Amino acid sequence: HPMSAARSARQEARHGPDTVAAARTVAIRGGPPGWHGIRTVLRRLIPTTVEDALMAADEIDPDLIVYDEVLPAGCHWSMVVGRGWTLRLTDVQGGGNLAALFFNNDAKTERYCMPDTLKAQHTSYLTQGLVCYSDMGRVLMSITRDTCGYHDTICGTTNAALVDEKFGPSDYQCARNDYHRNGRDSLLMELGRWGLDRRDLVGNVNFFSRLQVDSRGRTSLAPQPSAAGSFIDLRAEMNVLALLSATPHPFHAAGDYPMCPIRMTVWRSGPPAQDDACRRSRPENERGFRNTEAWFAQTPFSVSAAA
Repeated sequence: HPMSAARSARQEARHGPDTVAAARTVAIRGGPPGWHGIRTVLRRLIPTTVEDALMAADEIDPDLIVYDEVLPAGCHWSMVVGRGWTLRLTDVQGGGNLAALFFNNDAKTERYCMPDTLKAQHTSYLTQGLVCYSDMGRVLMSITRDTCGYHDTICGTTNAALVDEKFGPSDYQCARNDYHRNGRDSLLMELGRWGLDRRDLVGNVNFFSRLQVDSRGRTSLAPQPSAAGSFIDLRAEMNVLALLSATPHPFHAAGDYPMCPIRMTVWRSGPPAQDDACRRSRPENERGFRNTEAWFAQTPFSVSAAA
């Protein structure tokens, strides 16, 4: 069938003929439970390229892991990360970008606030030791580990017109699940699943994307992308609704649509200690943690998932 042949050609160009052949063999034979169809098999084979190196570098007790999946390039997802749990995001192949929004799952009118996050910590980007503030002055997420070193939270995300301009028109009718998705529509779809809408689309984080500014003040992506296997650990200080979209950064160069999957691992890491590095990194952060703890003390319906 012409459409099947075209899809196979796209898969081979993206993942390599050897990987596609192996995935096709597994799909035909049936494979383990849930490994049905070549596209599903491909998605499960992709993360093995850096999995061994990642686990050797920083082992997580498997008994504590509650979620571990790979978000394919261009796709989107949302989940609740319980208080005292940590979400690790891993740039599997390098050069990735993950647009993210965070909400207080117990009161979704409270959400990530980019201006307060930056001005309270006297920074223009996110990295280890910093936190993600809500618009109520409470801490949603703490960055406890970061092997990338820089995460943009200024430039926003892509829309359909920008993606078409940079990477060419693409729709589901012609490309099926390989069509070019954009960050705005992806985040809006995830918002809708939780009873939210476009009024709740605020300034997002772009994990794994580094900016540079030249002498004339022009901003662009840094030429060195994040390395394969780079990860960031985000510890939830509230019950956090996380919305994620593995779509390109708005400053990504025109050309081929970037195919960079992101691994998502959640585990029960426990609450922070009083001398926690994120809590002590800024005087403002100490107040932010106190505000967060006070909210839980006054909110009996909110239960810590870590318990």
